Amino acid sequence: MAKKEKESRSAGVFSDINITPLTDIFLVLLIIFMVTTAVTIESAAHVDLPKAEAAQTNEKPKGVVVTYTSDHQIYVNDKSVTEPELMTTLHGALDASPDKIVIFQGDPKVILGDMVRILDIAKSAGASAIAIAVSAGGGGGGAPATPGGA
Repeated sequence: MAKKEKESRSAGVFSDINITPLTDIFLVLLIIFMVTTAVTIESAAHVDLPKAEAAQTNEKPKGVVVTYTSDHQIYVNDKSVTEPELMTTLHGALDASPDKIVIFQGDPKVILGDMVRILDIAKSAGASAIAIAVSAGGGGGGAPATPGGA
């Protein structure tokens, strides 16, 4: 009888915990979180405008100045325009200017996609060259002054 009792105990339920499947699940979750975090960080790229190194002059820049503020206002040579009017306004300003240069002046919080879209419109309007203005303080943290003193 003792032999039969030993056999029934060995054929019964195992009381050991197998943590291998649990470890696999945690590793898969860790990889998913790492991938989604990397995608989330790269999804919204902001433009950091370069810092000025040369001494500032009071001389007005040659060309057409396009200013884009953090509240999505567009100015062409101190004149407020909407995005649909930008192409015709830039075309007229470039025709009147001896230099076919567009100078982009943007807030440091400007999203890269907005800047590229405005510069693409400027190139389509007939700009031969595009320059990016830097902030006067050299720190890059301050917003450019709103054109026209507004």
